[in-house]
Amino acid sequence: MDIIAPPLATRATSRWRLFWLLAAIILALSVLVAFRGDFSVEAVREVVRLTAQMSLLLFCTAFSASALSQRWPSASTLFLRRHRRQIGLAFAFSHGVHAVALVIFSRIDPGEFSNATDTPMFVFGGLAYLFIIAMVATSFDRTAAWLGPRAWRILHSVGSYDIWLTFLIAEGKRAPHDVYYWPYVALLVAVMVIRWRSRKTRAAAG
Repeated sequence: MDIIAPPLATRATSRWRLFWLLAAIILALSVLVAFRGDFSVEAVREVVRLTAQMSLLLFCTAFSASALSQRWPSASTLFLRRHRRQIGLAFAFSHGVHAVALVIFSRIDPGEFSNATDTPMFVFGGLAYLFIIAMVATSFDRTAAWLGPRAWRILHSVGSYDIWLTFLIAEGKRAPHDVYYWPYVALLVAVMVIRWRSRKTRAAAG
């Protein structure tokens, strides 16, 4: 998940606490929303929306953590950089819950699900999920070592940009019709600008 793998020592063990905390929050909120709505179609759709937005926020955090710590070094940005692996895996967990909610939505109301989706969504979303699976599988020391540093960097770099583009398309197509999506589009653009400027700074210092 666009991270540098730390050693499998005590530091790594303690960092897993953040992943489990985030995963518990994601799962608890999803169940709460579904339960509060008596697991109706609208409640499931609300879980779909909720997990999509939680996934976006977690992805943007992991995606920009290194650039943020470089540009604005502080205790908080360094914390994000040190924990970006766990944040990235929490994003993958959230998007896994999102996928489950989509499947349930498609089963309980196929007609409404068809109206809410289209071919580009399946194409871009499906490719993004393939990248997420591959990136999660190689986010551990053994699998990262098996893949090799160069292939690992290519996979996680290309995958991260594809996921970013998928989010931008999904939020961008809704933004002209609903101002609710404007902050998410702005956030996606902002993290890309931060990464781009960080890369230019590293190249100039190079």
